[in-house]
Amino acid sequence: MDPLHWQAWLTLGVLAAMAVALIREVVRPDLVFLVALGALLLAGTMPPEAAFAGFANPAIFTIGALFVVAAGVQRTGALSFLDRLLFGRSTRLSWALPRLMVPTAFFSAFLNNTPIVAMLTPRVQEWARRAGVPASKLLIPLSYAAIVGGMMTLVGTSTNIIVSGLLTDNGMAGFSMFDLTWIGAPSVVVVVAYLALVGHRLLPDRSKADEERSDGLTECLFELRVSEDAPFAGKTIDEAELRSLGGAFLIHVRREDHLVPATPDQVLLSGDELAFVGDASTVDVLLARPGLERIVAVKGVDDLETLPLYEAVVADSSELVGKSLRDTNFRDRYGGVVLGIHRRGERVESPLGRTPIKAGDLLLVEAQDGFDTRWNADREEFYLVAPRRTPRRTPRRTRRSASEPHKAPIALATVAAMFLLVALEVLPLVTATFAAAIIMVLSRCVTGTEARRSVNLQVLIIIAAALGIGQAFVRTGLADALAQGILAASASLGIFAVLVLLYLVTNVLTEI
Repeated sequence: MDPLHWQAWLTLGVLAAMAVALIREVVRPDLVFLVALGALLLAGTMPPEAAFAGFANPAIFTIGALFVVAAGVQRTGALSFLDRLLFGRSTRLSWALPRLMVPTAFFSAFLNNTPIVAMLTPRVQEWARRAGVPASKLLIPLSYAAIVGGMMTLVGTSTNIIVSGLLTDNGMAGFSMFDLTWIGAPSVVVVVAYLALVGHRLLPDRSKADEERSDGLTECLFELRVSEDAPFAGKTIDEAELRSLGGAFLIHVRREDHLVPATPDQVLLSGDELAFVGDASTVDVLLARPGLERIVAVKGVDDLETLPLYEAVVADSSELVGKSLRDTNFRDRYGGVVLGIHRRGERVESPLGRTPIKAGDLLLVEAQDGFDTRWNADREEFYLVAPRRTPRRTPRRTRRSASEPHKAPIALATVAAMFLLVALEVLPLVTATFAAAIIMVLSRCVTGTEARRSVNLQVLIIIAAALGIGQAFVRTGLADALAQGILAASASLGIFAVLVLLYLVTNVLTEI
């Protein structure tokens, strides 16, 4: 084997630096990939047309179109009938898990995994609560079912699409829609059987911990304001009975940009902003008390109305990261009011509106109906948005629901036609998915704005940039060196040993 050129070592160094940056979460993953691609391009490891070929790859447009198709299915509630399939009367996990996982795997073979898991997670949690089953033993199986289900068809996961595209680019025949089913379907059976019979026993049972800490958000920061007509204005904190709340405690009072100690004998005045830390369920209790109100009202909603409450987990690509709620003008930008912030492993005590948001923070948001549907389609802002409670009182004025259930048949027919055309090889995959996305928008199964938000640009940039980095890996001889190393270490042991070593190397690289 010829010695590696300096550009190969440089490429290896860039890959190592990229891995470190990803592990340490220095910046967003898509920026890490773009910087790595730019460094390799400047070093002359490949020409610009090779570096940016990934951005013109049909697979990128296919994946982007599938995001829109999935958003249309989610917005119309086309899979709402799944509840009858997924949840039965039996609470035995050996029976409940197959019933949950098999339909999830089936639909994940045809739709993007993320919206399916996002759509089913609140349903699974609610059923677990009603059935008295630990949700902690259901959610990982739900995720695994979606992952393994994506192995069954060409469009089940972006990886299959990318590999098929690379085969075509290298003059070989790509995969057809169901070529992978003979591998994927047995994998689904094995995974479902393992989790139903053995695997769920290894998952933690957090039901007792959940009971002890109510809803699990025991270190949530939330703020409320003393209204002008508060009956306890002019009384002390102790007299207002805001000192001992059971699940939460008052940590400080903000009065005209000055912090006032929350001592029992501190007198409360109208306009005081009260900061609490504790169980998030206390928010409902305090909002029901006369004299306490939101600091920021929801635009266009009467103050007497109480809106649904949602939990939103901030994504690392969100514009919120590193900024405060005040800096981002959250109410106008996202259409809701943040009542609390929960940060795992850390107590937040700084003012709610001035606290820099971190990726992974859980925000308690009060907003109009449809807030979860709208923002679950935008993976760049929130990993997941789930309803926490319904309104205590029915609002007198509500916007039109963000969902379009009467268009569910259109969405299902569009998806069915897309797969039929591809399976019968009437249209290429990219053409069929792109046409399906256009139909979803034109039929208003998903609005133009929601379609744009549903396309996860971060994922597309990572894939396109990774294809460019792969070109540097090939052109500098690193790919050949790695392949020859695998063959040298295992060829004498036969093809089975080659495959085992190839799988091990691929898994290690995938984890990084």
